[in-house]
Amino acid sequence: MCGRYVVAYDPETLVSGFSVVRVLPFPKRWNVAPQSEVPVVHETREGERVVTLMRWGLLPHWARDPALAHKLNNARAEGVFDKPSFRQAARRRRCLLPASGFYEWQATPGGKQPWYISRRDGTPFAMAGLFEAWRASEAGDWRLTCCVITTEPNALMAPIHDRMPVMVAREDWARWLARGEQDPTDIAPLLRPCDPAEMQAWPVSRVVNRGSAEGEDLILPIPTVG
Repeated sequence: MCGRYVVAYDPETLVSGFSVVRVLPFPKRWNVAPQSEVPVVHETREGERVVTLMRWGLLPHWARDPALAHKLNNARAEGVFDKPSFRQAARRRRCLLPASGFYEWQATPGGKQPWYISRRDGTPFAMAGLFEAWRASEAGDWRLTCCVITTEPNALMAPIHDRMPVMVAREDWARWLARGEQDPTDIAPLLRPCDPAEMQAWPVSRVVNRGSAEGEDLILPIPTVG
């Protein structure tokens, strides 16, 4: 799964790195948790690539109870085109969640140990996601929500956890973001584990376990695990 990640880049980075034409201001955050407002790259109906702030935790348009979003932070790539909660968005409303890195927890004899995982070159990467527009009633305000798609781990992640976020390759961004209904057989191959040679990982302080913890110190490596 992917339960926490880092947004340590400036909005301007998305303009240059993700070729977006419009971006809203957002703060840097070192411990983004589900139900937070997060920057999301998606295409408009006119084909423009923009960044919109959405709430992390998907609410399908048909959901009656907004609490369902607490259960839909992640979507497994293996069933994303079939499960009722995800299949419509997977065909029509795909997005990217730019991240500087993410945290994952490894089971150890001394308890769960958090690790920080990022690209070796330090640049933001794009996690595959889905988004939905939801409102409680016809008179209510629209709420934009999203989730992160996960896949099986690559060689770097396997010793840490049995899942990892899909990190979409740059050359595949346009195919993944394209609006309009897509054939799952055309885009499902994009939901693969990334090359482990492009990634780095190290253990970090358990301070990150607290959802309220913030600051750049959270991603500093610690000398030992346990």
